[in-house]
Amino acid sequence: MKKFLLGLTLIGAMFTSCSDDDSNGPKKPVEGEITGVITTNQTFAYGNYTLKGIVKIASGATVTFEKGSTITANKQTGDNALVVLNGGKLIINGTAAEPVVFTEASKIPGSWGGIIMYGDAPIKAINAATTATSEDGNNQSYGGGNAAHNGGSLKYVRVEYAGAKLADGTKENNAFTFYSVGTGTTLDHLVAYKGADDGFEFFGGTVSASNLISFGNYDDAFDWQDGWQGQNNTNWYAYQEVKGNFGMEIEASGNNNTFFPKVTNVTLKRVAGTVPEVAGAIEIDAFQFKKEGNGDFNNVIIDGYGNYTEGAKTYEGAAIKIQDAPTNTDQVNNSRIKITNAKISNTTKEVLGASDAIVVGFPNGTFTKSATATGASLETGNWATVGGASLIK
Repeated sequence: MKKFLLGLTLIGAMFTSCSDDDSNGPKKPVEGEITGVITTNQTFAYGNYTLKGIVKIASGATVTFEKGSTITANKQTGDNALVVLNGGKLIINGTAAEPVVFTEASKIPGSWGGIIMYGDAPIKAINAATTATSEDGNNQSYGGGNAAHNGGSLKYVRVEYAGAKLADGTKENNAFTFYSVGTGTTLDHLVAYKGADDGFEFFGGTVSASNLISFGNYDDAFDWQDGWQGQNNTNWYAYQEVKGNFGMEIEASGNNNTFFPKVTNVTLKRVAGTVPEVAGAIEIDAFQFKKEGNGDFNNVIIDGYGNYTEGAKTYEGAAIKIQDAPTNTDQVNNSRIKITNAKISNTTKEVLGASDAIVVGFPNGTFTKSATATGASLETGNWATVGGASLIK
């Protein structure tokens, strides 16, 4: 292990110096491989890197990527992911013009595990448990009492073709997966592009995120559980095409929480002809609330959640679906689900219970519509462009 760490440190020093060799011209990208467990501070200069294996940033270590870098995994080498363990930090200093891109060689959705971060911010898992074990194959404990947990700063980052199952875990790896991450962490201008699971998923925690794009992910654009309670979220944009489930899948692991997350400026778009990820799983709604899920959403655009026909049966898409009676009774009726200033188009139903027995009636002021809603407002640039095409449509 000592020999490996020494080699990694020497390689890092070489990366840092090589990028500045030509002071009279543009920086030349360096090349290198990233693998193993990183236990000391490491800076990866602008370059093209190969990510091999499940790379882990250990507690006490900070890993930094400079703007413009590309990090490529290859599913032919086995399981790959970038994991930030609790106590470790990941700093990604991308810009709109020079984002940091994590991708996979085959460009096939579901080819690697994406970025996974663990913290010790509060959670409420099943049966109100304050800790839980991750289902991602890493078997990490998450949850705790540190609401201000700091896992680093991710700015202008794009993760492509993620969503692979790791080891013996269930398929709980997304482009970005945040386990009990805290308010000390910065998440800003992030793109989840064509993954085989969710674009972004939060397992409890208190972190907030701004300027998110979930584009072409097979499962849900945004998903959370375990009592996630981020309060300062803004500018979330989902574009679902070809294959995709809910725009947002929202649950609270069966706990009747009085708290809830807040998101302003939301756009959820579903292209005509988009089908659910798996046949028989009719998950075609913009917002789905279940297992006591809740939230406060303002200035919302919902477009394209229409009917879906499978075999001889046609299913109605909805802007808001309430999946079970406890969620309706505890969350809708107690004004813990709020969707205000919503502009809804090309969508079959505004509000729908999953069965005839679930009759949804929002209290006054908790579901309101507006013809002038604008939804997410995002800057353009290379951070939101793939193959010359803008992801903001």
